[in-house]
Amino acid sequence: MSSPLPPSPVWHPYAHLKTQRPAPRVVGGEGPRFTLEGGETLLDATCSWWCMIHGYAHPRLVAAIREQAGELCHVMLGGLTHEPADRLARELVRVTPAGLNHVFYSDSGSVGMEVAMKMAVQYHQLRGRPDKHRLLSLMKAYHGDTAGCMAVCDPEEGMHSLFAGYLPRHPFAPAPTAPFDAEPEAVAADLDALREVLERHHREIAALLMEPLLQAAGGLNMTSPHYLQGARELCDEFDVLLVFDEVATGFGRTGRMFAADHADVTPDIMVLSKGLTGGYLGHAATLATDRVHDAFVGDSPEHAFMHGPTFMGNPLACRVALESLAVFEEEDYPGKIAGLNRVLREALLEDQALATHPAVADVRVLGATAVIEARDVAALAGVGDWARKQGVWLRPIGRWLYTMPAYVTAETDMRRITDVMKGWFLAR
Repeated sequence: MSSPLPPSPVWHPYAHLKTQRPAPRVVGGEGPRFTLEGGETLLDATCSWWCMIHGYAHPRLVAAIREQAGELCHVMLGGLTHEPADRLARELVRVTPAGLNHVFYSDSGSVGMEVAMKMAVQYHQLRGRPDKHRLLSLMKAYHGDTAGCMAVCDPEEGMHSLFAGYLPRHPFAPAPTAPFDAEPEAVAADLDALREVLERHHREIAALLMEPLLQAAGGLNMTSPHYLQGARELCDEFDVLLVFDEVATGFGRTGRMFAADHADVTPDIMVLSKGLTGGYLGHAATLATDRVHDAFVGDSPEHAFMHGPTFMGNPLACRVALESLAVFEEEDYPGKIAGLNRVLREALLEDQALATHPAVADVRVLGATAVIEARDVAALAGVGDWARKQGVWLRPIGRWLYTMPAYVTAETDMRRITDVMKGWFLAR
């Protein structure tokens, strides 16, 4: 008789070590579901932190990894290149907003944002403006957990206040309040608030960082395309680069390929990850315009961009990213996303009982994203365990109960997810 295994030495993210329970062990998955040891299957409402846009075990993505593994698993990008990296860069230039013509790879969204911030600061340094070395971020922002990224996350409601004394200080502008469908006049106050901060700090600001349209982990705040257009104009006026963090919003999450597409805006720098590989391998890309890239063309040692993650441009990651993009374009993913949006709107926005429930502060939908904002964290205590009993994996962020499903989620499964989300408030 075999003895039970000792507790796992894995240190889990965001876990309170004194109260955490053993994590369910996942042994496989297919489509929008994963399977636990013992045979239990769960419908994944969050597609593994929003990255598994094609679901689990997609045959084309699995085959792409296997094929590439038989040719070349990894080689350094320092002084070398390979076909998957070159081809993916060309494809990213093709599908992203016009003008983003240069691609710098890294291995995660947080590192991709670190690259963007360093790139912006060095850009101004090379232009003879070393005083422009701070970043402007928005309240409710979340850009990652590395040190540079923590410093540009919301300093009040964000999760990084413990490290305030360690982090560099950057200015923040108020989070935009006008919703996605707001008219330009309703966005004016948000842009006035942004202008006021830029007027005071533009001499020291290298770039404005924002998650366009959807501030994800900071509370699923959904904002207007007119804000993006106004921010673009203000950045041009004050000689500040505009950086779009599309780690969460890229590859269809807001209903268009990129959130920037809703506003017909090209940022100076754009960061992609998560859906870039369909979640099958860690990878990120930071894209830049000619304006940014060409500032690095020069004769001094300072003109080299001094950043180089070991696994940047990994052939396996590049190859599966290429297949992910091909699946997206060949299998009508815009249509799939539109179908998910229709269900989310019908099931959540049109439910008056949910909208008027005393524990509910707001209900919002954008693209393939929906959130029920509770009035306090206590209102969601136990929701994960309750949802699991209904066969759905839900993991709220603070007081926000949300879904960002895989795009392959069928309508019946999507309605199952929304029924469970609503049921927590209405049917228990």
